Amino acid sequence: MKPTDRPRPTISRSEWGLLMLLAAVQFTNILDFVIVMPLAPLAREQYSITPKQFGYIVGSYGFAACLGSLLSAKFLDRFCRKRALLSLYLGFTVSTLLCGLAPTYESLVVARAVAGFFGGVVGAAVMAIVGDVFADYRRGTAMGVVMSAFAVASVIGIPIGMFLAENFDVGAPFTALAGLSMIVWFLGFFLLPSLRGHMLAGRKHPTILELAGSRNHLLAYAFNLTLTTSGFLVVPFIADAMVTNAGQSKENVKYVYLVGGIFTLVSTNVIGRLADRFGKKFVFRIVAIAAIVMALILTNLHPVPLWVVILVCTGFMVCMSGRFVPAQALITGSARPEVRGGFLSLNSSIGFLAMGLASTIAGMLVGSNEPPTTKFGEKLQGLIALAIMAIGMLVGQSPDSRLPGYPLVGIISSLSAVISLVLVGLLKTGDVPNTSHVLPTPELVEEVV
Repeated sequence: MKPTDRPRPTISRSEWGLLMLLAAVQFTNILDFVIVMPLAPLAREQYSITPKQFGYIVGSYGFAACLGSLLSAKFLDRFCRKRALLSLYLGFTVSTLLCGLAPTYESLVVARAVAGFFGGVVGAAVMAIVGDVFADYRRGTAMGVVMSAFAVASVIGIPIGMFLAENFDVGAPFTALAGLSMIVWFLGFFLLPSLRGHMLAGRKHPTILELAGSRNHLLAYAFNLTLTTSGFLVVPFIADAMVTNAGQSKENVKYVYLVGGIFTLVSTNVIGRLADRFGKKFVFRIVAIAAIVMALILTNLHPVPLWVVILVCTGFMVCMSGRFVPAQALITGSARPEVRGGFLSLNSSIGFLAMGLASTIAGMLVGSNEPPTTKFGEKLQGLIALAIMAIGMLVGQSPDSRLPGYPLVGIISSLSAVISLVLVGLLKTGDVPNTSHVLPTPELVEEVV
């Protein structure tokens, strides 16, 4: 069936209710992670830390999320979707509160790791529900709705979070977010359907090796790895670069995220619908190429007016987040329903590993002027310094810039994105027919929501 011959990807009223609830879960989950990055200048000042140390704050979340997703991959499909999501989301809520109460840099790193442990699996559980309820021809539209939570986090969450941090301390946004998450948890308890259709009586659950052994699964994991790496090399230091490289004040950072979030809120839903209409791979390629261009421009900004910064960052956010809408739909459709939860959990593990590594590497590159602590670090720093100097001469960046390695970060990000463009062509997607399994129908959701 050609994309243009498929049924219209309409969504019923009850399904909209389910998507709004899942989007609320994703909003709190995503905001817990992304709020850290625009807080970089304030966090560095409050805790007296370096860019490299800030990279550890971001990286600890990613590494712990990787571990949590890896451990849950074998078990996530053994429970009804509702019970699994609510249990994980409760752990996420408590750990977010711990982030808000963290008195020191070290305790904040530990609290971020605990939040990542639960938050990473929450995302996989949400995507598994979307994959179970919405067939392939509607999945791009549904993913666009749920993933627009990122845009809402930018439009509403980040400005409010930065206001709280500026007027109280860096922990205030997390404390407020924990309270909001508790409200969402109660809504989920009463409104979320159980969704047990993926649980087959007497079926042997796959091992981690079996989940990883499929060629198509391996391609999906590699696709996610390169896609996430390309994004999170650049994303953690956008706020810091806007202040130190682009010459903006700390107060202006919130406006960059506000405008970018408004446009992203619209674009994610539009891209999702376009993906269902014209094909997910085609739309992904168009948006991914645009994202490479915007990443290179963003990482090479000099002191410029605020409107230029907003224009560039908005273009980057729209393209970078837009890639993930068709990409997540493609990845979700590359596994059978009865193993989808475990597959997505393992996929999240790989994605968060890439996130942690990318954030740590980016921290090393942008903080390359810090003194090394080992002989190996000294040699590595020397190589990085030479690369940064060469690239700095090409782009005309002054050597005294506080984030001189950001252009190099942009180049590495672009190379990773190019690899993802190759991998998407090899990935086989679409729901695999399985007569022993019945997907939840809109009528089922109608009864429960």
